[in-house]
Amino acid sequence: MAIFEPLGPNRWQPTALAAGPFAGLQGGAVASLLTAEIEALAATRKWGTAIASSAWFLRPTPMTVLRTGLSVVTEGGRVSVIDNTLWPVDEDQPCATVRVTLSRERAVEVPGFVDPESNAADPTRFPIRTRQAAHGRPWFMDAMEARAGDGVAWFRMNHSIIGDAEFPSKAPLSSVLGPADWTHGIARPFQDVVADPNPNLTVQLFRQPEGEWVGIRAEARWRPGGGLGGGSGVLLDVHGEIGRVSMSVILVPFPPAPKPEPADQLATASN
Repeated sequence: MAIFEPLGPNRWQPTALAAGPFAGLQGGAVASLLTAEIEALAATRKWGTAIASSAWFLRPTPMTVLRTGLSVVTEGGRVSVIDNTLWPVDEDQPCATVRVTLSRERAVEVPGFVDPESNAADPTRFPIRTRQAAHGRPWFMDAMEARAGDGVAWFRMNHSIIGDAEFPSKAPLSSVLGPADWTHGIARPFQDVVADPNPNLTVQLFRQPEGEWVGIRAEARWRPGGGLGGGSGVLLDVHGEIGRVSMSVILVPFPPAPKPEPADQLATASN
């Protein structure tokens, strides 16, 4: 089962696995779809490898048929920049947009960052972490396996972003965006007090991930009085660092619990 099923050119049906914890789709799923479309065209358009994606979530994306539209900002030479925007199929107001930077790699003989030599990490030695959505139905977290230990949260996608044979099964940058979207929640300074939607998401890779696992060494900083915060983290595969992630955070208080009906109050008093 894919997270988005194609209905024709630039038309997509989100499945239950694209859902967020509240209303609408998960931002990481939306960013992954928009970036995956660009990565799928990169080889034929000679854009190179996707190295960065910046997503803006303009409003909640509903669970309905969606349409996308690509726009070339610049292409050719070593760097190409491509935008992709998402709308509900029958609406004119966009829900989200991404800008993806792609680069043609060239061999350059210069010193670079080298990970310290060590054995490959084994995320399977850490316990599985699960989390239910507020609505109690399947959601984006169910599309991946999550484990945590030694200060790193590990994710392995168990479903493809796009369910179509013409799209590559390996889309390195879009496969990172889903896990990366959890960064600010991994290092929450407190729990179950506010919701913390992120209106944007930026991921930059300096190395393509190897293997199925994506790790995040995350941190978050919140200013509850002002309702603002930020999340950031180091991205890893099992061999070491691959890039960085960052996002803004908007703090939204949870709605108060509903007051019990009079009959419930009597039942509580009698107990």
